[in-house]
Amino acid sequence: MSKTTLTRRGVLKTGAVAGSGLALPTIFTASSASAFTNEPTGGSVTFGFNVPQTGPYADEGADELRAYELAVEHLNGDGDGGMLNTFSSKALQGNGILGKKVDFVTGDTQTKSDAARASAKSMIEKDGAIMITGGSSSGVAVAVQGLCQEAGVIFMAALTHSNDTTGKDKKANGFRHFFNAYMSGAALAPVLAKRYGSDRRAYHLTADYTWGWTQEESIAAATEAFGWETVEKVRTPLAATDFSSYIAPVLNSGADVLILNHYGGNMVNSLTNAVQFGLRDKMVNGKQFEIVVPLYSELMAKGAGENIKGILGSTNWSWTLQDEGTKAFVKSFGTKYGFPPSNAAQTSYAQTILYADAVARAGSFNPCAVVEALEGFEFDGLGNGPTLYRAEDHQCFKDVLVMQGKENPANEYDLLEIVDITPRAQVEYAPDHPMFAGGSLGKCNPGA
Repeated sequence: MSKTTLTRRGVLKTGAVAGSGLALPTIFTASSASAFTNEPTGGSVTFGFNVPQTGPYADEGADELRAYELAVEHLNGDGDGGMLNTFSSKALQGNGILGKKVDFVTGDTQTKSDAARASAKSMIEKDGAIMITGGSSSGVAVAVQGLCQEAGVIFMAALTHSNDTTGKDKKANGFRHFFNAYMSGAALAPVLAKRYGSDRRAYHLTADYTWGWTQEESIAAATEAFGWETVEKVRTPLAATDFSSYIAPVLNSGADVLILNHYGGNMVNSLTNAVQFGLRDKMVNGKQFEIVVPLYSELMAKGAGENIKGILGSTNWSWTLQDEGTKAFVKSFGTKYGFPPSNAAQTSYAQTILYADAVARAGSFNPCAVVEALEGFEFDGLGNGPTLYRAEDHQCFKDVLVMQGKENPANEYDLLEIVDITPRAQVEYAPDHPMFAGGSLGKCNPGA
């Protein structure tokens, strides 16, 4: 005969009573049909913030963590409330979630998939995290999303741009607020064609992992549709810091555009190397040589300094937008930290608020109730305008910004300017689009 006790994480632990002989292992099981992984039983609930605190994307990770901490303050009723005041949903009252105070634990993904999975696993099993969020590398996001699906918790992806996150690797327990590589191509290509013409020859340098692959595919397809020729596609290691050996061959390739499918510190270094080789000063095929960075951020612009001037790219959000949600978030973040937030910070904050709101609207922390509340959810007031969380793939759809480096910035945070706000309809695609084929959401897993 055995007995069952409930641990602090809401996981049922089954073991042998005295004299029963065999001790059974600790397992995830249910005492009732409504039980689920890490069901909160006390006065608080724990979130797991899994970000790159080391590695090539550490700057983005640091800003994500700042935003997560701010979101927790606002959820618990501290500070000025930020975007809770502008969010179209009014389910959250600034008194925690369903009467429970929000706590959090953090982990370092190291921008490595194995380290990220181990960190998330620890937060779920040891700290009782009911929701995991974070990112900055799509390889990490895909790995952690898969783990959360297996464990029966919700994963609210932060900075992940690969098509695969809500494409072939999508999961029922995972949701992405950030835009993706296809959207960058759809938004950026018309601006490139207008600015640089339709007769161009492009050379791609690409980070060799899931994000780089799908960004390369997306921007190549979008520019080729306007008449550009893709001369070469070269993959570079994520751990690379010096890209000189990759830049040199561009000079003899006949290309007149270099597309850097790099992010974070990789992009800062590769762009710096390209400028040092004098690419931006060259005339090729009778045209001024150009460099394009399909995805960049304020943090990357700061790292690149003067080299970012005039460079075109796309972003998910900008602190210079003038909608009420953006202004509220910039004020809150700036008051707490002394400088404006990056787009990585904004998507991290938004994902935390969206999860909490879904729980409040569902009246339950059960992952399957949260999934139901988020699927097909339309909202506004979080800084991106009217947004849809599509039910078929758990991808957010909203306007996309095309940016360029400012020629005469006023200060170190005024480095990018908005060139075009691409309407949501221009970046939407069918759920079965070939770039997103091969995966299935499957069913929500409550872990019980």
